[in-house]
Amino acid sequence: MSDIIHLLPDSIANQIAAGEVIQRPASVVKELVENSIDAGATHVQVNIKDAGKTLVQVIDDGKGMSETDARMSFERHATSKIARADDLFALHTMGFRGEALASIAAVAHVELRTRLKGSELGTRLEIAGSQLQSIEADSCAEGSCFSVKNLFYNVPARRKFLKSNETEFRNILNEFERIALVNPSVAMSLYHNETEILNLPETGLRQRISNIYGKNMNQKLLSVDTESSLVAITGFVGKPETAKKRGALQYFFVNGRFMKHPYFHKAVMQAYDQLIPAGEMPSYFIYFNVDPASIDVNIHPTKTEIKFENEQPIWQILLACVREALAKSSAIPLLDFNEEKSFDIPVYNPKKNDWKGGTPKVQIDSNYNPFQTAPVSNFDWSELYKNFEADRTSILPEEGVIEKRIENRSFPSSEKTMDFTEPNKNLPFVDTVSTPPVMPCFQYKNRYIITTLKSGMAIIDQHRAHIRILFEQYQKSISQQKAASQQMLFPAMIELTPAEEAILPELMDELSYSGFDLSNLGGGSYSVNGIPASMEGVDCVTLLKEILDKALDTECKAQEDICNMIAFSLASAQAIPAGKMLSIEEMDHLLASLFLCTDINLTPDGKTILTLLSDDELESRFR
Repeated sequence: MSDIIHLLPDSIANQIAAGEVIQRPASVVKELVENSIDAGATHVQVNIKDAGKTLVQVIDDGKGMSETDARMSFERHATSKIARADDLFALHTMGFRGEALASIAAVAHVELRTRLKGSELGTRLEIAGSQLQSIEADSCAEGSCFSVKNLFYNVPARRKFLKSNETEFRNILNEFERIALVNPSVAMSLYHNETEILNLPETGLRQRISNIYGKNMNQKLLSVDTESSLVAITGFVGKPETAKKRGALQYFFVNGRFMKHPYFHKAVMQAYDQLIPAGEMPSYFIYFNVDPASIDVNIHPTKTEIKFENEQPIWQILLACVREALAKSSAIPLLDFNEEKSFDIPVYNPKKNDWKGGTPKVQIDSNYNPFQTAPVSNFDWSELYKNFEADRTSILPEEGVIEKRIENRSFPSSEKTMDFTEPNKNLPFVDTVSTPPVMPCFQYKNRYIITTLKSGMAIIDQHRAHIRILFEQYQKSISQQKAASQQMLFPAMIELTPAEEAILPELMDELSYSGFDLSNLGGGSYSVNGIPASMEGVDCVTLLKEILDKALDTECKAQEDICNMIAFSLASAQAIPAGKMLSIEEMDHLLASLFLCTDINLTPDGKTILTLLSDDELESRFR
């Protein structure tokens, strides 16, 4: 019987390794830029075409390579970072395993032009599918220039599963930002399809954060700084009032390397306990500096998961230093009784006629008699309620239908819906004609509406009910491209981060259909010229930010998903809040409109709108 186990050819082994190390174009950017940093570069330029599918080019002014080093760098496990096993426990560089370039060369066409500092000539090398195509002398600039073209050209299955250009570019942007955040002393720039996305000069850490995420970030950050025998922790945390439900910027770095650490994240969240509302997240940029021998960075192919030897005591130190930063920045004003301050308080002197205010004068109507009332006119109240039963019941489902819809969670598509977006209404869910209720309504704690149905008692959350009503109306208007837009007298300005600006083209059509009118002013600045017609009183800039953050979190792809996401955001921003007192007529119209929706049980994000207490269940409580 012949042997069946054999060694894989290097080309196949490299492709397998590439599947672990090079998952998408962003992986190429990460590996090449980190190599440039390790080479001592002071300026790194990244050029991207078609979200990295066509080209990823990284140019640096590092120390460069000789011809031999250039050729050896594409061999598997060829590295200048480690020479013996002990070096694995004293790592101060990003790359060290020597797999990145070999993995990239296995699945792309790669051109390298490099020259050592002080050398007259450099080297130009071409390699494709792990096969050397050419190598020759070249009069290139000092440093290195890697050009990776046609990624996954020889692995069509891998290329097929790449996401859209917008999604892939967002991943590239994320990797670029992570590296930029730990290397503020290195000037870095990013270009996509020859358009400048980021241009970051050499600067301090706080300024680097502001350069990436906008000028307003500077005033939102609190400094964190502590040092112990186990760890030195520096960086910044966001002020409690800047916490938000989505889009929080949360970064951990250890020894200059980005990492994900859910356990340390809990320490930061515990420090914000009772300071931010439930469900909201603070931003933070926290840097750990520890002995390399006390961590293991080699437990994951992308090296984003790191094992700490002293995890629990570092957790306690992190919690304490974040709490200290928050305590120092307390927004509550303190009175310092030791500080001598004088206040110029005017004192009234009756002997001296210098009181400029004078004696206040009160106007009195001497003819007013509180016991005298105007004659009561004979008002015919029967005219007010004439024919209201016929008019009101015409918009309600038949008796018993509501209970069936609660059980089935479905409605006939032919049912008409009420329009809450018509102008000249005091509230967005109240008809211009006021009619008494058909079903008895009662508001409990200004949050829940209690009403009776044929089979029992229904309790409805007024805020969630209004979200469902408005959601279905926005959903319809966006899909039909019929939403009205109200032009703003003074356009609002909105500043977008590179990630937000990258995803905006995917949402622009649906935003326009919903009533938004945006103009690109360049440099990440946009002018909000128009908003949906029924959005009076809503902060349009905050709402747009929430929509973009939600899109980044959920990565909506299909047009229907984008439409639903925007409709839900608009509905949530405009829905009547819990705690608002409603009149009987307002409650009645709200319920009538809810019962005509396609789903009366759940909000678009799956929260319960209505609960039914049956007659049998109610009677059982009194037995």
